[in-house]
Amino acid sequence: QVRVVESGGGLVQPGGSLKLSCTASGSIDRFNGMGWYRQGPGTQRELVAHYSRGGSTIYSDSVKGRFTISRDGDKNTVVLQMNSLKPEDTDVYFCAVNGIWFADSFSNAQYWGQGTPVTVSS
Repeated sequence: QVRVVESGGGLVQPGGSLKLSCTASGSIDRFNGMGWYRQGPGTQRELVAHYSRGGSTIYSDSVKGRFTISRDGDKNTVVLQMNSLKPEDTDVYFCAVNGIWFADSFSNAQYWGQGTPVTVSS
């Protein structure tokens, strides 16, 4: 069974920084991609940044140049470094992992974590 756990959210002043971490566990051999999404009350969940196996990354226009997604070595962990935070970045941030190879099978399902809240306010 795949488990996805996020950490690192919290309260930060505008212009500040936070680092979110996401770890997937559960007999995972390798994965296709891991991404960070965010969702506010009454809004749709939107992609913030995505890391694909091989190292390619994509970002939403609203965070380009401020956020960086990276993998922690060869671990099943991706980190989202968020700099120059703005009040409009306030949301619950979710991590998802997709395309997982296990020892003897493959799952194209997307597995989600429970989310970590980020509040940008003075």
